[in-house]
Amino acid sequence: MMRGELLERMERLLDERVPFVTATVVRAARPTSVRPGDSALVLADGTIEGFVGGVCAQASVRLYAARALETGEGLLLRLFPGAAEDAEPEQGVVVSHNPCLSGGSLEIFLEPQLPVSRIVIAGDTPIARALESVARAAGYDVLRSDVAGAEDAALVVASHGDGEEDVLVRALQAGVSYVGLVASPKRGRAVVESLDVPDALRATVHTPAGLDIGARSPADVAVSILAQIVATRTAHAPAPPPRTAVDPVCGMEVVVAETSVHADVEGTRLYFCCDGCRSTYLASVSP
Repeated sequence: MMRGELLERMERLLDERVPFVTATVVRAARPTSVRPGDSALVLADGTIEGFVGGVCAQASVRLYAARALETGEGLLLRLFPGAAEDAEPEQGVVVSHNPCLSGGSLEIFLEPQLPVSRIVIAGDTPIARALESVARAAGYDVLRSDVAGAEDAALVVASHGDGEEDVLVRALQAGVSYVGLVASPKRGRAVVESLDVPDALRATVHTPAGLDIGARSPADVAVSILAQIVATRTAHAPAPPPRTAVDPVCGMEVVVAETSVHADVEGTRLYFCCDGCRSTYLASVSP
């Protein structure tokens, strides 16, 4: 259960739209230093705030928290000491045999907390207001602004010619996945051709924004725009899985992150599950 400062920290991360994973111990078998209900927040860079086990358990938590952020799905992580054994897979359950655990076993529920997808709308026209209403009803967060970032699902310019070029250029340069311009085909082409960006970026602007469904009213146009945003997002390739490495001492798989235990040896960065494995390895290669 989240308590005190950890709960406040979680609320701040949600307000700041920072993705993270909540990790909650649901079962602990002795000998172990954690208890059911102990919890932590795991950030995308592998930082763990809170307590769900020692350094060896943390290495597994980092790895599977990164995978939960990748898939957007929660999972139950079962940690057992010793070498891996064949086990019948269960849906939503990951079994990890951690060779560095000194004893006991843990079950930790990992739940990704991802920001609600946000659509940025530039303009205060009937179509802009209709799109805000439709997008909110569909569960999107909506920001009325002329600035969008790569983390936003879309930027739609519906300002009827007011400062369109600058808004579009900033969004394209920021890497917003969907950039749409509400305009007639003729005016839309003229605006896009005037944008001071490479041809490849210019070609990604959706104008007239929205799927061709014969929409006429602002509400129908808003529906067509939202449908195109959804279609564009689902057509994109899935996010790449987290980078991992194998601890050269114990053979455990660990996530590659600055927060993971690592060492640079002869120009090569090696990753370890804990300081103990790192010290063992460095002692074995030292002259």
